[in-house]
Amino acid sequence: MKYSNIPNTNIRVSKICLGTMTFGQQNTEQEAHEQLSYAVDQGVNFIDTAEMYSIPGSKETQGNSEKYIGSWLKDQKREDLVVATKVTGPNDYFNYLRENLGFSKPVILDALDKSLKRLQTDYVDVYQLHWPDRNVPFFGQRNYKHNSNEQWEDNIKEVVEILDGLVKEGKIRNYGVSNESSWGVMRHLNESTQNNLTRCKTIQNPYSLLNRLFEINLAEVSMRENVGLLAYSPLAFGVLSGKYLNGQLPENSRIKLFPNYKRYNSDQSTFLTEKYLELATELNISLAQLSLAFVNQQPFLTGNIIGATTMKQLKENIGSIHVELSIETLLKIDEIQELQPNPAP
Repeated sequence: MKYSNIPNTNIRVSKICLGTMTFGQQNTEQEAHEQLSYAVDQGVNFIDTAEMYSIPGSKETQGNSEKYIGSWLKDQKREDLVVATKVTGPNDYFNYLRENLGFSKPVILDALDKSLKRLQTDYVDVYQLHWPDRNVPFFGQRNYKHNSNEQWEDNIKEVVEILDGLVKEGKIRNYGVSNESSWGVMRHLNESTQNNLTRCKTIQNPYSLLNRLFEINLAEVSMRENVGLLAYSPLAFGVLSGKYLNGQLPENSRIKLFPNYKRYNSDQSTFLTEKYLELATELNISLAQLSLAFVNQQPFLTGNIIGATTMKQLKENIGSIHVELSIETLLKIDEIQELQPNPAP
């Protein structure tokens, strides 16, 4: 396994982070425990979840991922593991969680306390704002469109103060943002600097061979301000495994089970996936390993959040850490990228 530090800390984390959004729907508690134990045996010490998981979110399965991690975590050496979770952002669909989903102090405290109880731990290593509570393009939206009637009032200082208090209290060690823009990250950092508050350490955004939007301007923020990327969907909902090519729709696959998840299955995405498969074949590695190795080697990466529903997938995904892409291969990837840049925002 390869490791890095969470920026501006001495917390050492595996480059491969185990994502758990399938725990509670596609994976049983027993399967979740098997994945967690195997990952740790391979040197993975970083686990990512969220209060709203499993995915797709529903009232019936909400919190299952944290519960499954908690029932496993209670028998582990907690100090050897790094656990990240998230508080849900505003969205009317998730009103079953609580009446107000804006990032107020009561909301954040309520969400964290419930997460800690489900996780059966006294603290979270990285606590993340799952998505902004203002108008921002995310989850497949490409461009920012200003809404002059938006009700949001700039509360970022207040939010950072709340998180700073939780750090001082010992309930969280660090905080991060997710599905965030360059403007949002810089606002968080500025409030921290100007008011001597805890600093945003990570940003969890989509990043893959089909979505390199992070590189447009967030990569510069990441490198110059030392905020590490936690890359989610590095296999683009499994599209970059190649299993959906030639019209295939495997049983129990994510897109088969949840057809509304269309973010990565456009014609343009299929075109690029075919090109990347050709390159992987030339290199005598799997498309999944090519895709994950590309993410693993990015200088702004802190953790590559892989997920799996089977042990076979998990072993291949974790094994990608041992694949080293040459400069020549990275240049070929860039050439393919130019044919259809970022088809899946």
